[in-house]
Amino acid sequence: MRPEPRDPRGASVLPVLPEARGHAGPGRLDVSISPRLPVTEEPQPPPSDEPPPLLLVEDDAGDALLVEELLADSGLKMRLLWARSLDQARDLLAANSPRCVLLDLHLPDAHGLQALGTLRQQAAHIPVVVLTGLAEESAGLDAVAAGAQDYLVKGKVEPDLFGRTVRYAMQRKQAEQVSAALQASRIHAQENARLERGLLPVPLLRGAGDVDVVARYRPGRAQTLLGGDFYDVVQLADGSVHALIGDVSGHGPDEAALGVGLRIAWRTLVINGTFGPRQLDMLQELLIAERPGGQVFATVTSLVLSPDRHAATVLRAGHPGMLVRSPAGVDLVIPPGGPALGLLPGAEVFAVHEMELPPGAEIVLFTDGLYEGRVGPAGERLGEDGLLALAREAAGLPPQEFVDTLLRRAEALSEDYGGLADDVALVHLQWSKEADITR
Repeated sequence: MRPEPRDPRGASVLPVLPEARGHAGPGRLDVSISPRLPVTEEPQPPPSDEPPPLLLVEDDAGDALLVEELLADSGLKMRLLWARSLDQARDLLAANSPRCVLLDLHLPDAHGLQALGTLRQQAAHIPVVVLTGLAEESAGLDAVAAGAQDYLVKGKVEPDLFGRTVRYAMQRKQAEQVSAALQASRIHAQENARLERGLLPVPLLRGAGDVDVVARYRPGRAQTLLGGDFYDVVQLADGSVHALIGDVSGHGPDEAALGVGLRIAWRTLVINGTFGPRQLDMLQELLIAERPGGQVFATVTSLVLSPDRHAATVLRAGHPGMLVRSPAGVDLVIPPGGPALGLLPGAEVFAVHEMELPPGAEIVLFTDGLYEGRVGPAGERLGEDGLLALAREAAGLPPQEFVDTLLRRAEALSEDYGGLADDVALVHLQWSKEADITR
């Protein structure tokens, strides 16, 4: 037998032989979510100046020579690495990222399916073809059931069969990884859908068309999940309309889940008659108990529209102001308020602000992602003044067109500078003109 070249770590290396992505009406939601496909772990491609490696894990030198000859005659353009044990194989796996592994089930340091299990733990992304003896073909079937891509019976392998088996094993593994990525994507989309239902609910309107609600949500471009923006609208039996908009600091599933919890808690408090500072105190208590970290806070605006349609009561905790539209134009109103929930627990006082509304007033609540996008090369941001200018340009549009135009223009201004990096939520509230006629 010819001398065996040696790897620096002591494993034998057999040389390569010569070649042989709508429209929504009032009260409906227009939410677009684009989940990002998870990245599957795959080996890096080998350097272009040498064939990709094929790793043989086999302690018998005669069988190793047989595999070397089969590879040379199979037409596979691969270089063969030889490890006599799983311990040597681990080093070669780390250093070479082989495209496929040929694994004997009888090794000095592992036996049977234990050898396969150990190898798959070390390199789950690499396809495995198991080598069995003439009298143990059933072991090959068991190995395939346990996760190997295929098996070969020693002494019954021709070069063509050898080549096809290795090629098919690599293709099967690639198909498995694509299937796993698609399944992860489906699960990711289902998670987003559940969060969407929690963060972006259907308004609970008890009146007969008293109020029209237009709500919009856009996820930030840098995110893979919904963030912590949330809103809700509830009308009580007395005709009053309660609205909420909020934003949990940070992004990710924990923040989104906290936003869902705050929104549901707010709706429960409203239905049970809890208003004013006590409402925000209880939301803050929930946030502190449920937040994933001590630095997480939430900005909130809670608004009550009086049934007489002439006034609104506002509680604001660190949240941006609101746009008020009327026949006279559009104004940015920033009512007095306190710090964000969870920012200074125990030290804040949430003030109630009573606000008169002009005849025909419409209110637009929004989160800060709408105006914090960069709109200039030096990092300039749209800001609240820029947002007000956009709103005044679109002042004469109907509610749906007004909200969509506001969002579209904010996105367009930031398009060349990274887009809107944060989530954006908008809620447009308007007393129904049809209901006015019947009053």
